Amino acid sequence: MDSNTNRPDYTGGGIVNLAASLIEARGGRPRAPTLRALPTAELAAARHVVLVVLDGLGSRWLARHAPGSLLAQRQVTELTSVFPPTTASAVTTFLTGLAPQQHGLTGWFMWFRELGCVMSVLPGTPRYGGVGYGKAGVDLQRLLGHESLFAQLATPSVAVSPSWIARSDFNLAHLGPARLLTYKSLKQMFRRAARAIRQAREPSFFYLYWPGLDGIGHEQGIESPQALAHFNEIDARLADFTRAIAGTDTAVLVSADHGHLDRGPDDIVALADHPDLADCLALPLCGEPRAAYCYVRPDRVERFTAYCRDVLGDRFALHRSQDLMTTGLFGDGPPHPRLAERIGDFTLISRGRALIHEQLPTEDTFEQIGVHGGLSAEELYVPLCLVRA
Repeated sequence: MDSNTNRPDYTGGGIVNLAASLIEARGGRPRAPTLRALPTAELAAARHVVLVVLDGLGSRWLARHAPGSLLAQRQVTELTSVFPPTTASAVTTFLTGLAPQQHGLTGWFMWFRELGCVMSVLPGTPRYGGVGYGKAGVDLQRLLGHESLFAQLATPSVAVSPSWIARSDFNLAHLGPARLLTYKSLKQMFRRAARAIRQAREPSFFYLYWPGLDGIGHEQGIESPQALAHFNEIDARLADFTRAIAGTDTAVLVSADHGHLDRGPDDIVALADHPDLADCLALPLCGEPRAAYCYVRPDRVERFTAYCRDVLGDRFALHRSQDLMTTGLFGDGPPHPRLAERIGDFTLISRGRALIHEQLPTEDTFEQIGVHGGLSAEELYVPLCLVRA
């Protein structure tokens, strides 16, 4: 489970390639290679195409816990997420068709030099708290410069999102021309999608996002009975959904943004317990607890690297962030113009189950059990399932 064992595939076996195949299948021009395992023509032949993103569903977990499920039986292949395998980066890939190398969102916490602030990217608030992008007068669509996946399609689109986040600045910035449907429960998500499919008068694309498994994984652990029970509910509701849209000539693809790994009580490295390391940093740790971007004071670089090697080396691999960018960990091709400043000087990538956490004065104690953002197989690999209706 070392940090150097696994790498994202951006050439035809990753979620960015799934997004590319969806764009091509709906008449657009993708900016990444399409999937190797699923011919685009097969998707293009369907009247409707549905993508269901189940936040937090790893393919290794699926094979281990639910081999007899509908999803396991209909799994076409295993894909990699992006780096880091976390919602802020991976869902942005689904919503833009771009790898993090191009879309430039690199984790839950990000230093936006143009805002002079470390932001919590998805809720859109400064890390210390306060109002979100819109209320602060920030035009997020202009700030990010992303073209929505839905704007790249030649067919109508419908985005089916949780009511509690559907109209967030982040989601609205990526909605493009898609019609928005909201829901309050798993059952309602599938019901509203089924109704929209049956009412569609022309070939369309439908994007469904469900965050429930990820939330349970964080709070209870992905290996918990609660996680398995919730997955079984998802699997049953999906079966109901496919029966409800039977005869509509719909290809239903199911995948995920990342998997999970449960950490133990001794796996947290608290930055507060390492004051000599903290003294080397110019900004709070950014990114993810399992892939932390470190902004190092210029006069402390040697001290910082020695500390990481001698004290943390058995739990984290230290990389120059520029090297990760040039060797393609974030994706292929020309980078986003601000990518380098969003990944710090160095990146600590977890070995094993370790994570490193910095608690700011306004933040609660870190209590998540299921974690992600590192390069273990549990976090990086996600399923791609296909059900026809």
